[in-house]
Amino acid sequence: MTAQGVKAEVGRVSDEVSLARKVAFLSSPDAYPGPPANVLSKETHMSWVFLTADRVFKLKKPVLYPPLDFTTLERRRHFCAEEVRLNQRFTDDVYLGTIPLRLDANGRLSLAGTGEIVDHLVEMRRLPADRMLDTVIGRGGLQVTDVVAVARRLGHFYRSAEPQRIAGQHYTTRLLEEIEIARDVLLRPRIAVSPDWVKHVLGRTQALLSRWTPAIESRIENGYILEGHADLRPEHVCLTDPPQIFDCLEFDPRLRLIDPYDELNYLGLECELLGAALVRPILLDTLQEMIGHRPDQRLIATYGAIRAVLRARISLAHLLDEHPTEPARWPGDTRAYLALAEAECDQAAG
Repeated sequence: MTAQGVKAEVGRVSDEVSLARKVAFLSSPDAYPGPPANVLSKETHMSWVFLTADRVFKLKKPVLYPPLDFTTLERRRHFCAEEVRLNQRFTDDVYLGTIPLRLDANGRLSLAGTGEIVDHLVEMRRLPADRMLDTVIGRGGLQVTDVVAVARRLGHFYRSAEPQRIAGQHYTTRLLEEIEIARDVLLRPRIAVSPDWVKHVLGRTQALLSRWTPAIESRIENGYILEGHADLRPEHVCLTDPPQIFDCLEFDPRLRLIDPYDELNYLGLECELLGAALVRPILLDTLQEMIGHRPDQRLIATYGAIRAVLRARISLAHLLDEHPTEPARWPGDTRAYLALAEAECDQAAG
């Protein structure tokens, strides 16, 4: 059989093993060395996550959500490897590698031994759940020193990162395209959000982006745009010593090109939604101390409006799934993000 034929055969075998069967196998303690006492399974928009006492295993769903494409075995292998590589930039001994899921000659699945590879998993060391930033905020235990430590870890990364020399027009055009995609999702008839409000908020956001395009392009020319995390939310930050910052966006390098002030401002906005308004100014002030070149506050607010609009879109996109998880949650989240975008527009208009 030719190499191409072997690849096709492997793809065929992989396709024959359903996602449901993989999930059932990986949800059992018998799938893992030890075995562990129990396994907690969690479904997300793009993955299934399996947690033992000290490990996390992530299986990517074979889904297509442009620009994300996990529909083939090879693409899932590639993006599992990318997830490990990219997240090792912000963590210490958390991302341990990738593991093949195999199907042996007797039709049994395993994470060891021989047989056809039918999928790939990311293996991580499990971080303490009680130290996740969103959890700490929720119980009222957040300290200024925690926030400074997060900002300093990211500041050290940004300070040493290579500038991304991209065409400014391409960068701002992509942001406009993302807003237009948001318009398409948020204005679908079955979505319970006021269309007039959506049009108003998106129109203001687009106008601000146009107004600040020359300043953004100047920051690109000056080397201030870097390859960052791109999904910096409180649930992706663990307040250990030092902080561990994980689960970055792995599937599209264009989306990781970002202004560090945009990235930390976004984390601050997410913390404000959880009731921790103290976070954003500390993050931005600490970042300024470390890397300088802080942009006009109105541009930072414009960044905030754009990110809030994109989060509103992502929230409602969950309802477009055939079997959405937590369907009652997403309309409320969407309205909260749209209100946040409008508040940021008010700040940027000053």
